[in-house]
Amino acid sequence: MKEFFEVSVYFGVFISLVSYGAGTWLKKRFGLAVFNPLLLAVILTILFLRLLHIDYAVYHEGAKYISFLLTPATICLGVPLYEQLELLKKNYKAVFGGIFAGVLASLCSILVLSLLFRLDHASYVTLLPKSITTAIGMGVSEELGGFVPVTVAVIIVTGVIGNMFAETICRIFKIHEPIAKGIAVGTSSHAIGTAKAMEMGDVEGAMSSLSIVVSGILTVIGANIFAGFM
Repeated sequence: MKEFFEVSVYFGVFISLVSYGAGTWLKKRFGLAVFNPLLLAVILTILFLRLLHIDYAVYHEGAKYISFLLTPATICLGVPLYEQLELLKKNYKAVFGGIFAGVLASLCSILVLSLLFRLDHASYVTLLPKSITTAIGMGVSEELGGFVPVTVAVIIVTGVIGNMFAETICRIFKIHEPIAKGIAVGTSSHAIGTAKAMEMGDVEGAMSSLSIVVSGILTVIGANIFAGFM
């Protein structure tokens, strides 16, 4: 069995899809936030590889094909934004102000926590791009001298947490405006959070999609500035 998986070209794709499908089923079955499909897919895949003693490199050789879909999937996020273009034009000041505030809050929180926990510079810059999409975050981390694999893991964890608790946090802080919800989710938890924003509503999804792009650009600029603070 192990040898079969090692020589199969699409082994990684198969395991990833089955794990995600199991996570989706559990989410629908129990309806609990902790049963996040992406989180469960990661856990199930890791357990499978560990139980069969399969190296990550073998898994990645097949799973890498899923990564090719990342770019077109991200581009598709522009569709709901186009459908809400008139709403964006009417509220563009508030929208861009909210995104800027979200990016600034993210960078400042990393700076403060890094100082409190006495992280070194490499660890600090590794965390700066935690709230932007993986494709951009990897480049930022590498350029600033961070640990790219750790950055990827932190970005995924941030997105999953945002996906799991977005609605709960909005409810706790009594955030009812759809535009505000979308900006908050997209700015803090990128594409994974945007998947939840789209479930919350069309406006939330559109604003979250916009936030991914704008917050990514602002974080690239801001991370280079904040990197010099520590």
